[in-house]
Amino acid sequence: MLHGFYGFGYSMNYWFFMILTMIITGLAQAKVSSTYRKYSKVTNRRYLTGQQVAAQMLIDADIHDVRIERVAGRLTDHYDPRTKTLRLSSGVYDGRSVAALGVAAHETGHAIQHDTGYAFLALRSWLVPLSNLGSTLALPMILIGLFFGGHSSNMWISLGILFYCLAVLFTLVTLPVEFNASRRAIYLLEDRNFLDADEIGGAKKVLSAAAMTYVAAAAVAVLELLRLLAIFGRRDD
Repeated sequence: MLHGFYGFGYSMNYWFFMILTMIITGLAQAKVSSTYRKYSKVTNRRYLTGQQVAAQMLIDADIHDVRIERVAGRLTDHYDPRTKTLRLSSGVYDGRSVAALGVAAHETGHAIQHDTGYAFLALRSWLVPLSNLGSTLALPMILIGLFFGGHSSNMWISLGILFYCLAVLFTLVTLPVEFNASRRAIYLLEDRNFLDADEIGGAKKVLSAAAMTYVAAAAVAVLELLRLLAIFGRRDD
């Protein structure tokens, strides 16, 4: 019964999927790290910090109920819609680089999305618990199906794959959220004159590199789904 599964597990298809996902993830992480490192050394001409830019952007957007906090770590910046808290890493909160301003503006873009009711952000927030549930239960369900076999085998495996689809959907919905936040960030940095025209290019490169990590995550999730579907298909042969 499991021959098809293990046969696929060690086939060329399996290694193709594994190597491809490793390459995609590695290249995306390397790109964002090198780009951020490069532009974190370029101080913005107005000598503004990421916190100052985020605070002013919130004021300009007439948002007064979002807190800005410093959070530990590197590139741990995020916006929490549940508590309306904008958390910036120390390098961004206190940073005066083009990279710091780009990241701060991007996260502020998420706060503005939340305030204006941006549909994809609302959908992503709704999907968070479902995605976590899907990621947690998918593999156990598939393993139950493989272990017990019988008439219920395909049902358990199908349920596992459906649960994993929730996690894949989350990564896909994340893409428009991140790209929209970056577009808002670049527009505000330029429109409010936080960065000069020749500095905007650096911020764009930082945000584009960061966006590629989300593209990579989505690609890896889709590839893993295809691998599961291939495994399931072979078992039916």
